[in-house]
Amino acid sequence: MYTRLLIPLDGSRLAENVLPYARTLARALDLRIDLLSVVDLMDFARTTHAGHVRDFDPIIEAAVREGRQYLENVARSFAGITVDNCVVEQGQADQIIIEKAARDKGTLIGMATRGRSGIHRWLMGSVAEKVLRGATNSLLLVRGEEEGKTDGTASLKSVVVPLDGSRLAETVLPPAVDLAKKLSLAIVLTRAYQIPLSAAYGGTDTLYIPNSDALLNLVREEAGAYLETKVNELHQNGVEKVSSILLVGSGADEIIDLARTTPDNLIAMCTHGRSGVKRWALGSVTEKVVRHSGDPVLVVRAE
Repeated sequence: MYTRLLIPLDGSRLAENVLPYARTLARALDLRIDLLSVVDLMDFARTTHAGHVRDFDPIIEAAVREGRQYLENVARSFAGITVDNCVVEQGQADQIIIEKAARDKGTLIGMATRGRSGIHRWLMGSVAEKVLRGATNSLLLVRGEEEGKTDGTASLKSVVVPLDGSRLAETVLPPAVDLAKKLSLAIVLTRAYQIPLSAAYGGTDTLYIPNSDALLNLVREEAGAYLETKVNELHQNGVEKVSSILLVGSGADEIIDLARTTPDNLIAMCTHGRSGVKRWALGSVTEKVVRHSGDPVLVVRAE
């Protein structure tokens, strides 16, 4: 499981929306905290007037000092939680985040998926997407909002775990179970189903599905039996609060809609350990959930 939580911040309130969830997980999982800010040198170079080039170094030094003071202030909000480092680096934000996390497989990266930068002028939304595509570590992604909560802790009641029937997708189960036990959360296993396109035939304009009702019932029965098996396995492993829900339709849309109907969810999904959106276990389903869900998403890298 995780031993450390790396939190990149850009000075904006939107980026700080990750902090309540970070405090909740850090306390429950006994995680040590590293706070990170990055001064993007290329961005400073682009925005510095040619006549002020000689003032470039003092501007960078001031930005580093300001960033360190900012992180130290944030660190004081983690009462009772160990904050090991408040580090300001210079360079390209996404690369630095990925490299720092990669030094320890037990590091969980926690960041907001949106957030307009302050003095450092890097767009957290773009940085988060690059980290998501390039990192080999797991991530906790929280959608940032200008009026979102930044103080205190977050309330979580359940972990929604979408599965697609593959062993790769099931890699998310151990960390999800660990979180559920330590935070006293219910686990909700979901699987979306619909008639596979391979069952259709016809021309380019019209497709036909023979015995569509019977085929849909068969797909539903198989999906339901799979979820029932997984629920029983979790019960046998000591998980008390676990249930399952079958979703009819497109995976991503149904997962997002389900999460919206119940408050205080954490969605946990798995991706391939070699990173990259194209390698994700649930493919575009995971990508769409990360981009459009209002709930925090734990993205677990599979080995």
